[in-house]
Amino acid sequence: MSGVVPETSPLQSETLRAIAATGVIRAFPRNTVLINEGDVGDSLYIVLSGRVKVFASNEAGREFVIDFHGPGEYVGEMSLDGARRSASVITVEPTTCAVVNRAHFREFILAHPDFALHLIERLIHRVRVTTGNLKSLALSDVYRRLAQPAADGKQIVPEKLTQQDIADRVGASRDMIGKLMKDLISGGYLAVDDRTITILKKLPTGW
Repeated sequence: MSGVVPETSPLQSETLRAIAATGVIRAFPRNTVLINEGDVGDSLYIVLSGRVKVFASNEAGREFVIDFHGPGEYVGEMSLDGARRSASVITVEPTTCAVVNRAHFREFILAHPDFALHLIERLIHRVRVTTGNLKSLALSDVYRRLAQPAADGKQIVPEKLTQQDIADRVGASRDMIGKLMKDLISGGYLAVDDRTITILKKLPTGW
């Protein structure tokens, strides 16, 4: 239900073990904030198990979801420059991470050029995601942001999403998403059962 940018592959298991060994393994319960937007941080979080959400928010507490990351992926790599965090990260399920400080992170990059290339690809991906989000917000109405990519046939959305989750992802209000979802369900395009969304047929290009 948003534009899709091809993701970089997770870290290879050997690389994952090597970089994790330079940090401290920590387990976090669901809904634990790992990174606060605006804070000065010096740690990289490598996800070993579980899942995290990257998001930005305003003073009123409204969120915009940037991305989700699972095992073999990492967040906080922009701490390399020592600047303030550009987004927040929270666990969406019980999650175990290797927490690596900036000094060890830099040493690892210098000693492992393959990981340095992976990091560059990762940063390029992040820029593409951000550009796609900005383009969607600037040029598409709420329905078009909700409907991309449209399904050609029956398709089950892999995540269980609340209307607020969807609103956060597409940068809209919960009320607007609720109205659109109700119209799409009554039109026979969607079915929702226990927060599992099934796209029954290709969604219209406009609404």
